Amino acid sequence: MKLWVAQGFGVGRIPWAPGTFGSVVGLLWLGILVATGKVWVLLSGVALSLPLCVWLCGVAEQQLGRRDPASVVLDEIVALPFCFFSWIGIFALKNGCLPGLAQFCSGNKWAWTLGVFAAFRFFDILKPWPVRQSQSLSGGWGITIDDLLAAAYVNVLVVLAYVGNTMILR
Repeated sequence: MKLWVAQGFGVGRIPWAPGTFGSVVGLLWLGILVATGKVWVLLSGVALSLPLCVWLCGVAEQQLGRRDPASVVLDEIVALPFCFFSWIGIFALKNGCLPGLAQFCSGNKWAWTLGVFAAFRFFDILKPWPVRQSQSLSGGWGITIDDLLAAAYVNVLVVLAYVGNTMILR
């Protein structure tokens, strides 16, 4: 059961691009958290999922006998909502509330959502400094932290897009 969860409820067993499919599940996780409209649910959901991810990814690594196995995608699922934190934060500051699901998929917003998703996959695959170096952390820490750092890079891009006035977050 622990391995199945670490493998993204089975999604990580898809033989090609398991990280990308895990990231799609991460979009669903983001949707669930945002759909509540409650900041405490969003923050609690991401905060509680992190230690769970570290633990389960570490267990999966031991069970599979490999460091950071490709089939373990819980780290992508948990990190994906972090990619949208600057977007959510900017929206909340401007509007006094969390964005609804429509903020991510209506009008031209779906293209920005796809762009954030693609940027996450890019940085997760490319692993610029210090993303690659963080993988040397032991157990589930190395598996999880590299995705959170990739999400940090994505947030920098979102803020730059906002400051450059190319992204409308209202």
